[in-house]
Amino acid sequence: MRFQGLAASAAVTFTLLSTTSAFAVTEISWWHAMTGANNEVVETLSREFNESQSDYKVVPVFKGTYPDTLNAGIAAFRAKQPPHIIQVFDVGTGVMMGAEAAIKPVADILSMGGTAFDKSQYLPGIVAYYSKPDGTMLSFPYNSSSPILYYNKDLFQKAGLDPETPPKTWPEVFDAARKVKASGASNCGYTSTWLTWIGLENFAAWNNQQYGTKQNGLGGLDVELTINTPVFVKHFQNIADLAKENVFRYGGRTSEAKQLFLSGECAIMTESSGGLGDVVKSGMNYGLGQLPYYPDVEGAPQNTTPGGASLWVMAGHDEEEYEGVAAFFSFLSQTKIQQRLHEVSGYLPVTLAAYEATKKSGFYDKNPGREIPIRQMMGKEPTDNSRGVRLINLPAVRDIQNEEFEKMLAGEQTAQQALDNAVKRGNAAIEQAVNR
Repeated sequence: MRFQGLAASAAVTFTLLSTTSAFAVTEISWWHAMTGANNEVVETLSREFNESQSDYKVVPVFKGTYPDTLNAGIAAFRAKQPPHIIQVFDVGTGVMMGAEAAIKPVADILSMGGTAFDKSQYLPGIVAYYSKPDGTMLSFPYNSSSPILYYNKDLFQKAGLDPETPPKTWPEVFDAARKVKASGASNCGYTSTWLTWIGLENFAAWNNQQYGTKQNGLGGLDVELTINTPVFVKHFQNIADLAKENVFRYGGRTSEAKQLFLSGECAIMTESSGGLGDVVKSGMNYGLGQLPYYPDVEGAPQNTTPGGASLWVMAGHDEEEYEGVAAFFSFLSQTKIQQRLHEVSGYLPVTLAAYEATKKSGFYDKNPGREIPIRQMMGKEPTDNSRGVRLINLPAVRDIQNEEFEKMLAGEQTAQQALDNAVKRGNAAIEQAVNR
């Protein structure tokens, strides 16, 4: 009887193990930095992928701001506990490219899932930014964006401005901002998120100005910054003057200023197209415009460069897990998914098929302004000044630039001094990183 009892117990145990094994699901961790409406998109996409099959489960984990998420990923890799997928913002591209042992190229990952990676399916400007010089695509372009102008139509109306005509040039922006303040419609005329990305990197590209040597870092590591030339100084002195007049309000180094716009405190904002989801969700009577430029600068406007982020695959996992990552990326590449992601978030459709499907559906006709970020990026063939910025330590260089801008906005130094200091300190930081 005892033998029969043991046998029966063993049979039950075997059955339970077999059942558990049969229904085992491979979990794929996805660390990201999305908040608000964009976090809802992340959660929805993960749920839909998980419901579409039974082999894998994507588990999204919010890790803070873009810089926080990048730092968390670096720390996790060093601790030999990396996530499978990490969302890294555009400026972290150089950092990730310099850490080849820590990543798996996305083209290799997709091949593990039986999918041949065809980069011609993706928007050319986005593919080029996230690829090695030999054309190898290193990361998956999940949420690419372009900086655009947002404005509050109701505040424009109160200030006597035409609510259907967004300012196109920087002089027009500054003039409108002052009128909003003077009219009493709002205490703040203009604000901006990401002063470094919008005011330096994309400002340089859009106005066809050099940001740094070696094609802004795409042609080599030992880059010297050139952001203290007259056109940059003019632009930031204009912003400093507006700040002194309490017309410009500084929100913070990343996307914090968006709340100043959403609350109705500021009438005009330059921000990522990816911020559109929160603006739509707010119910505000808003308008969209292209990124402003200086009309007296030859070649302007040129083209903007990709912002947002891409998905990098971390090294150190089993092949079965990478097959799950490949399946998830294939899911994200579907035209219907990319089209919906573009329409609900304001991020660019990363595939040409999704862009064409969106146009064919009449979406842009029904939603004026939503095609602006794509046209900005694809309107002209990029020059050596407008292909993007890639530094081995761009996050650290941005911190230096932000420190100098904050002193400038506090009235402690002029724009010329701020940019001279940013160049001197930035070049020293780049040299140290290259020689490390």
